[in-house]
Amino acid sequence: MIKKFQVFVSSTYEDLKSERDQVIKAILEMGHIPVGMEMFSAADDEQWKIIQRQIDESDYYVVVAAHKYGSVTDEGISYTEKEYDYAVSKGVPVLGFVIEGKASWPSDLMEDSADRRAALESFKGKIKGRLVNFWNSRDDLHAKVSISLMKSISTNPRVGWVRSNEVVGPELIKELTRLSTENAILRSELEELRAEKLRADKENDVKGELFDTLRKNKVDVYVATEGEREWGDPIEGTLLGIFQAIAPNLLVENTFEKIGSDIALRYKGTGYRRIFPVPTNMVSHWLADLSALDLVEPSSKKHAVSDNKEYWCLSNEGRSFLKKLRKIQLQNGLSEKEKPEDGKES
Repeated sequence: MIKKFQVFVSSTYEDLKSERDQVIKAILEMGHIPVGMEMFSAADDEQWKIIQRQIDESDYYVVVAAHKYGSVTDEGISYTEKEYDYAVSKGVPVLGFVIEGKASWPSDLMEDSADRRAALESFKGKIKGRLVNFWNSRDDLHAKVSISLMKSISTNPRVGWVRSNEVVGPELIKELTRLSTENAILRSELEELRAEKLRADKENDVKGELFDTLRKNKVDVYVATEGEREWGDPIEGTLLGIFQAIAPNLLVENTFEKIGSDIALRYKGTGYRRIFPVPTNMVSHWLADLSALDLVEPSSKKHAVSDNKEYWCLSNEGRSFLKKLRKIQLQNGLSEKEKPEDGKES
């Protein structure tokens, strides 16, 4: 598998045109991919983003310095130095090439400002602080770039680029097929989990609405005291309280008469009248309300022909709602403590 590396070439432009050409030629002769800022206008913010992306995608970074500092950015440094600093910050291997001090060079391609010369020397100092080569001519630069890049590829191999047809072999196709199948299964499972969560959320919303409906429906509960013929003063309650009173004994089934006793026990405690302690018309009314909300229903269990009692039980919705209520109470430590009755039978 032949791997090609992307090499970003950075330098001042006008004074090093022919030298850059030699660097690019050396990279191409090695079969690699040269890129550089001469294709862009680095002064443009959008173009700088493109340059950053090119450096990010490059495997190696080559910087060439001679006697010009170059155009200066708003930050007060040259565009070449800005590119260099960015490459270093991204951990791209940097290959520096600085012209020898005694090399022949045209005077009109040198900085004539003391400040710019100082900035250039400072930048060269940065380059010399890392792996650096010194060159004295175009041909010398060409040879040293080739040798230095070859060594870097050998000692510090990078990701590089390969032709797609060289990467995709039978084993990879098999692995991609496996991963594709696995991905499809995971997507299907994820969709099922999302659907299940949606159903659960919808169910919780429905049960939340049901809870509010039961709680906001106030009722007056009349309970007769043991030995008294008249009903006592009304006790303020809710349809939710009525459901909580009768639901546990409706998990299987309960008689109409004992449903009234369960209500009396909740709102009066012990000491209520054993025979019809709560008005039967009210019990019938509450059962009708709870039935309308699909929480209770007449029992369908078989009984003896001689048994003429009326039996009620929880519906499936009622069991689910009771389970949720009890679970919330248990999780919050709010489960009601049961009190024993006095042992009398109704």
